[in-house]
Amino acid sequence: MSEALILERQGHTAVITLNNPPANTWTADSLRALKSTVEALNADRGVYALVIRSLSEKFFSAGADLKLFADGDRAVARDMARRFGEAFEALAAFRGVSIAAISGYAMGGGLEVALACDLRVAETQAQLALPEAKVGLLPCAGGTQNLTRLVGEGWAKRMILCGERIDAARALQIGLVEELVDTGQAYGRALALAQQVEQQSPMAVAACKRLIQNSRSQPLQQGYILERELFVDLFDSEDQREGVNAFLNKRTPQWQNR
Repeated sequence: MSEALILERQGHTAVITLNNPPANTWTADSLRALKSTVEALNADRGVYALVIRSLSEKFFSAGADLKLFADGDRAVARDMARRFGEAFEALAAFRGVSIAAISGYAMGGGLEVALACDLRVAETQAQLALPEAKVGLLPCAGGTQNLTRLVGEGWAKRMILCGERIDAARALQIGLVEELVDTGQAYGRALALAQQVEQQSPMAVAACKRLIQNSRSQPLQQGYILERELFVDLFDSEDQREGVNAFLNKRTPQWQNR
């Protein structure tokens, strides 16, 4: 792990804390660390969910440090774009459920890491934006794609093309975040959602997440076919038998994630 990221475990939930004060900007090192950490969590069958948070009420993350791009060096731009893409695409592909606990400003790459998560909980003071075009850049870590899929083309254009910053209440209204909480409550609420995930079969959750994300790019008919195939595939798992028998015997299932 990079010093800019702190990894902890809460039961079956991994917690990554952004720790690069004052604004939790992303660096090549922290992006590399995020990618490798998520890949390691994917290999850990005891991890069912992931929460990403900041200790700061002012900044969730301000994105990239613009000083990196002051010289107009194309090689630096190419390297950072690749690192952002690899890190956030790894996060989006996490087999469990990822939840962003957004406190304060989530700007540029700071919003893009939240967009790469499955769910977003925002505190009332949060401010969200993709302001790259204001400084002659563009979102290069999935922002143009993920924001559009989440809130629709109109609001994506307002935020990206018009540079519109929105508050947490507006983010909830347009579907950019799934829940709004008071200041200081995002992490606790994200953990509560992760605990709900822990009650589900992790193998079933991974299959369902694959199906939901598959619907972004595959025709509906193919989605129906894959849905039935993955349903049958679950019958190769111990968790399928455990889940059904636990329900029939009126007891809590003991998931093994296998």
